[in-house]
Amino acid sequence: MRDGDPMARLLHYLELPPVWLALFAGLAWLQASVFPLAFLGRAGDVAGGLALVFGLALSGWAALRVVLAGTSLIPRERPDRLVVEGPYRLSRNPIYLADAAILLGLILIWDAVPSLILVPVFLKLIEWRFILREEALIRDAFGSEYDAYCARVRRWI
Repeated sequence: MRDGDPMARLLHYLELPPVWLALFAGLAWLQASVFPLAFLGRAGDVAGGLALVFGLALSGWAALRVVLAGTSLIPRERPDRLVVEGPYRLSRNPIYLADAAILLGLILIWDAVPSLILVPVFLKLIEWRFILREEALIRDAFGSEYDAYCARVRRWI
């Protein structure tokens, strides 16, 4: 497909982490619908709710730090600033970590225990599809400053 092709543009914008999160959540929901389990009960609802709230709060906090720094939230765009404040002091990828917490929370709420395997698969896919490319862009933009940050802060937690 050519760059000016509307379908190519649509796919370019659909190839974003929230779309992958929705796809994985949809798989977990489908598993819970087709093979329902009454395993976790109220404990799953509570744990899932806490994970969901944590993920949403972390995502909002991290996104706010990026916006306040005046740089882009879009994974394939070269950042204007290196964000190291707020949740970025603890994780180089707090938004993706938040996405994993949201997925975990939904899986627990839906009692989709077999779908728990989707959480590490989701993290690996996000690393492969987005993080490695983002790290190269950031390293290219900030060089030794980014290398020093990587030495201080782990990719996940």
